[in-house]
Amino acid sequence: MNETPTRAYAEIDLDAVRGNVRTLRERAPRAELMAVVKSNAYGHGAVECATAAQQAGATWLGTATPGEALALRAAGVGGRLLCWLWTPGGPWREAIEADIDVSVSGMWALDEVREAARAAGRTARVHLKADTGLGRNGCQPADWAELVGAAVAAQAEGTVRVTGVWSHFACADEPGHPSVALQLAAFRDLLAHAEKEGVDPEVRHLANSPATLTLPESHFDLVRTGIALYGISPAPELGTSAELGLRPAMTLKASLALVKTVPAGHGVSYGHHYTTGAETRLGLIPVGYADGIPRHASGRGPVLVGGKIRRVAGRVAMDQFVVDLGPGDLAHEGATVVLFGDAARGEPTAEDWAEAADTIAYEIVTRIGGRVPRVYRNG
Repeated sequence: MNETPTRAYAEIDLDAVRGNVRTLRERAPRAELMAVVKSNAYGHGAVECATAAQQAGATWLGTATPGEALALRAAGVGGRLLCWLWTPGGPWREAIEADIDVSVSGMWALDEVREAARAAGRTARVHLKADTGLGRNGCQPADWAELVGAAVAAQAEGTVRVTGVWSHFACADEPGHPSVALQLAAFRDLLAHAEKEGVDPEVRHLANSPATLTLPESHFDLVRTGIALYGISPAPELGTSAELGLRPAMTLKASLALVKTVPAGHGVSYGHHYTTGAETRLGLIPVGYADGIPRHASGRGPVLVGGKIRRVAGRVAMDQFVVDLGPGDLAHEGATVVLFGDAARGEPTAEDWAEAADTIAYEIVTRIGGRVPRVYRNG
């Protein structure tokens, strides 16, 4: 949308998304780049960010659920698109007919893909996923030979074409973690077995955002970039966004709904976990945990108002929270409050809120809810 709402909004700078894609491509110059736009592009808007990423050179898109992938196609987003989080009875045929590559981690999924391909009268494009140590989705090494053999047979009958072999790191955001080298070696072994059996994938892919930034040996043919695409560091250990050459795309803003003077000893919000130490002015910010503001950040979450950083005073409520502006503050109703944005502008960041809520910045941006409109800049 173009109109700026008055209560609160998330401003999304699509130039930042494009710039981050270019930065990440420079980190992996010999690999293609997948822009992961699952979870509504980590809260930023899937269609808008997918389009911006493609404009900057992303050759693949990635989603978790089939619904996300099909929604992109329904919105007219083209290009290569991989969807990986499937459950039995999923919309395999619809995905095949929409030219979506699908991920297979077990025999049940391959069986359903083959059946859907026969019904559609088309060859399904499949990425075989190996569990190299993450312990989530993916085929265990002990079952890999069976799955590869069945996929090769499906290729022979024409129902399936194996276009990718892939896996996912568990600890790439922890530099030097021993599991990283073990997973890389396991992936090479499982890939070699698949190729020996007749699999000739278009893309072999293992690297997520932190591996894209720090592990060039893991880049293979394609890197899958998620959180870094939106200008957020995958981990403090790897550096800040600015140190990694990334620019945050989302700035969360609200308007002060009320400013009032209260006496010393006045309780603030539920439970009176904060009381004023002297006469002061309180500012009411009309967003709360129903909008995705973490309640765990009560008493700690930072906001920028009137050119100064303030902290949440007391508990975050469902629709609102309060900041103590101080006795002489000149902030007024309608003034803009920045909850998080870009440190280069002196604003609090999603990482700051993550620290305040004892979580990760991924959660901060993805949890911003649907009643907070997204306003796009540089579209």
